[in-house]
Amino acid sequence: MAGAFGDLGTLLPIVVAMILINGLSPSSVFLAFGLFYLIAGYYFRLPIPVQPLKAVGAIAIAYPAVITESVIGASGIIFGVILLVFSLTGMVDHIAKLFSQAVVRGIQLTLGLIFLKKGIELIIDKNLFMSGMQSSLSEYPVNLIIGIAVFALVLLLLDNRRFPAALVALAVGIVSGIALGGLSGHTISLGPTEMRLIHPTAADFWTAFIMLILPQIPLTIGNACVGTADTCLSLFKESPHLNKAKAGKFAFSMGLMNLPAGFFGAVPMCHGTGGLAAHYRFGARTGGAPIMIGIFFVIVALVLGELGFTLLAIIPQSVLGVLLVFAGLELCPLLRSLRTNEEYFIALLIAGIALAVPNMAWAFAVGIGTDLFIRKMKIKI
Repeated sequence: MAGAFGDLGTLLPIVVAMILINGLSPSSVFLAFGLFYLIAGYYFRLPIPVQPLKAVGAIAIAYPAVITESVIGASGIIFGVILLVFSLTGMVDHIAKLFSQAVVRGIQLTLGLIFLKKGIELIIDKNLFMSGMQSSLSEYPVNLIIGIAVFALVLLLLDNRRFPAALVALAVGIVSGIALGGLSGHTISLGPTEMRLIHPTAADFWTAFIMLILPQIPLTIGNACVGTADTCLSLFKESPHLNKAKAGKFAFSMGLMNLPAGFFGAVPMCHGTGGLAAHYRFGARTGGAPIMIGIFFVIVALVLGELGFTLLAIIPQSVLGVLLVFAGLELCPLLRSLRTNEEYFIALLIAGIALAVPNMAWAFAVGIGTDLFIRKMKIKI
């Protein structure tokens, strides 16, 4: 059981934030994750994770006025098509060679800092609820106090196998929201939330490609495809199912699921080495773990959608902020795997440009160009 839910600490903060900040349909989002987990568990027969795309999530949360539901849907459609093409043409391993580890780590550092910044903003916000509704204790810094308490609680539970920190934080947030009058004016009901068909415009597709997909591709190819295949080989050397755990097949599964999910405004999804390690660390060894969490998400989507959305809406902003802070803290330390000054230079250059300009595509382009130039000219820093 613990193995099935081992990756919720990564999944929930980004997904919940995108539902609340970007206005996505909870039922569409959780149904897509549930179906993808079911298919991944049945086909790969290994604890293959399903995670939100971190670049898409971070940028969407940081720029909700620009990254609308239609843009997010468009990104899923584009992402699905690109991955299917990469998979069917056998290009995955060749494309992976274009992106050095320094480029990938630079993008991850940027995303981690974006999550940290947004999380801290939510923790120190004077409003307790994202809706702007005031609590009965509005004259006190209740949001900040709850944030500090939940931050300490998550620190204590980070490696707890019985009580996943993200789930406990959300439970505390819901209880706090109820106690502080968050349910006032809300209707409690079961059944799915509205699942809308998305009709992205040409402008939506362009925004999605430039702002979301370009920064995401190196992460997906390097981590979700090649990295996940390598991790499977390390963790499951004796498994008879390793023949399916190939980079090209991971690209195909992600493309196959994201293409239709994008038309319903779901969060774009991927596999990943961190999620695989999390499932494994908490005891998952077979495809039964993803099937179990897949069933859970389908039930949440179709039965508890309305109730779930109501409960998510009353979570204090600071609780969501704490989860985003830890999501950021998970990404930033990956920089330590770099070995040379040149690699650190590229990673920090990408992060610096990305934080200075709102479009990460510039950082992505400059980073790759500078990296290729340094390697070609054999420059030492």
